[in-house]
Amino acid sequence: MIDSARYPRLARIQSPDDLRRFEESELPAIADELRAYLIESVGKSGGHFGAGLGVIELTVALHYLYQTPVDQLVWDVGHQTYPHKILTGRRDGIHTVKQKDGVAPFPKREESEYDTFGVGHSSTSISAALGMAIARQAEGDDRKVVAVIGDGAMTAGMAYEALNHAGGMEQEPNLLVILNDNNMSISEAVGGLTKMLGRATGSRTLNALREGGKKILGDKKHNPTARFVKRWEEHWKGMFVPSTFFEEMGFHYTGPIDGHDVPALVATLKTLKSLKGLKLLHVMTTKGKGYERAEGDQIGYHAVGPFDPDKGLVSKGGAKKPTYTDVFSDWLCDAAAAEPKVMGITPAMREGSGLVRFSKEYPERYFDVAIAEQHAVTLAAGMATQGAKPVVAIYSTFLQRAYDQLVHDVAVQELDVLFAIDRAGVVGPDGATHAGNLDLSFLRCVPHMVVMAPSDEAECRQMLTTGLRYAGPAAVRYPRGSGTGVAAGTDLATLEIGKAELRLQGNRIALLAFGSTLTAAEQVGRELGLTVVNMRFIKPLDRALLLELAQRHEGFVTIEDNVVAGGAGSGVAELLNAENVLKPFLHLGLPDSFQHHASREDLLAEAGIDADGIRQAVLKRWPMLVKSGQTLSAAG
Repeated sequence: MIDSARYPRLARIQSPDDLRRFEESELPAIADELRAYLIESVGKSGGHFGAGLGVIELTVALHYLYQTPVDQLVWDVGHQTYPHKILTGRRDGIHTVKQKDGVAPFPKREESEYDTFGVGHSSTSISAALGMAIARQAEGDDRKVVAVIGDGAMTAGMAYEALNHAGGMEQEPNLLVILNDNNMSISEAVGGLTKMLGRATGSRTLNALREGGKKILGDKKHNPTARFVKRWEEHWKGMFVPSTFFEEMGFHYTGPIDGHDVPALVATLKTLKSLKGLKLLHVMTTKGKGYERAEGDQIGYHAVGPFDPDKGLVSKGGAKKPTYTDVFSDWLCDAAAAEPKVMGITPAMREGSGLVRFSKEYPERYFDVAIAEQHAVTLAAGMATQGAKPVVAIYSTFLQRAYDQLVHDVAVQELDVLFAIDRAGVVGPDGATHAGNLDLSFLRCVPHMVVMAPSDEAECRQMLTTGLRYAGPAAVRYPRGSGTGVAAGTDLATLEIGKAELRLQGNRIALLAFGSTLTAAEQVGRELGLTVVNMRFIKPLDRALLLELAQRHEGFVTIEDNVVAGGAGSGVAELLNAENVLKPFLHLGLPDSFQHHASREDLLAEAGIDADGIRQAVLKRWPMLVKSGQTLSAAG
């Protein structure tokens, strides 16, 4: 429970209605308490941190002035919303964020009526809010809709598609877009738009003159002098500020204003709330505001584990097993040293995808395209047509946003692009929006693709080299976190494409493990005396080995860290069916549902693909199996 002595005002706020009972003069003090409480809470639980600190004042002002949830706020990106969650009934549970059965890390409609639209990936807010505004307009409903887009989300093309649509509508919807400009994504924001917005920070005098002129001259539609001054202003304004861009798109532009100045925010929002039509408010904020360490290290404090706010993040020390992301990072630099045509591409995920070292050692071959997954894939396709060797480092769920480009621009043309797919399979605390549960299903149906899943760090490195040297589209998908602790090595060895590895020679039932499920499969195989195969390749499958195993085994169990529907196991069944081989199958994998946030271990157990779950499922299907008394040796 909240300490009412330390947080006398925040302790009285269970909902935005409670917030609105305070005098406007108390809002800065409420913002101070909210910031301190957020620091304390995330210090206990861990979670997304810097972005929330940057929108404290904006969150307070919005919930104070707008009648939420009747008026609707759409947040983008979702990790800005911890302050919003605290003010909307989840204050006492915020320390459970990202934990099983705890508060969700992103807006979630089923969690609260104040979460108007589910958000995990970025740049969706304007489209969603515009849809809400249009639907309300059709009903004659004049309640307000506000989209808050920030933390680099305005670098994605989808945001401009929405702006373009809204600005071209004959009947203007009533919509406010707030651009929270902190010059950051997870890494530093990049691209031409970021530079353009940056120029706005020095143009406040011009904006003040512009707004003052509007008040004096009135509506330009009915005042010839106002129209003349407006045209003159646009010529000059275009030299200094980005407002021309947004106004030419059809939005009334206001700003930039200080997003940490509560009185200024409230005054500006009051004015905009009274206006009809399309408005865009540009606010300047600091990611990590109010916590000096987070302001000084905005990347490091984007998302954190539990920490002591008085001491900040402290290294735990000691040697750690390298993560799969680390393995990829080292491999890419080694591959680039051996092959001058290697290019590294990331859609705004330099840190998360392991491209920091590469960006420093090979800056001329490093391309951060901002939050633009579609562009990243087609950019790689263009490079490949000229003989380059592009490597697209991307999260599994982010690749979903570029699926058409993967199919149409890469696979149809059989272009030589390697996809290094991080956060594949169960991810855990970030919930369904970041769970890479679908990639084996949507990749294996694409012609010309080679699809691989490593069982350990060394195999990951070999697969990356295999994919790089394959003359066509290839994908290596690997999970978040560390592997089994196998040394990855430093060479650039390859694997035979489509060749599986027999790990344990048993009898009766063959366990076919894909990727990270191998360790659990081997444990069960040893206990029950079953054959275990490290499948390695999802596409192409090892046809010869599967047909051989079918002659000597009564049934197959396929195990994958992917949805069962259309996954790797389905591929095995299709292959054997095509060969007129009929065998009992047990397909183990992730459920046909979106899993909630919890630890990776909890979610694997929930899906029944940890060792206990595999054992129980196998014995339920084949109850005649008993634990083998012999110790199986690894197959050659």
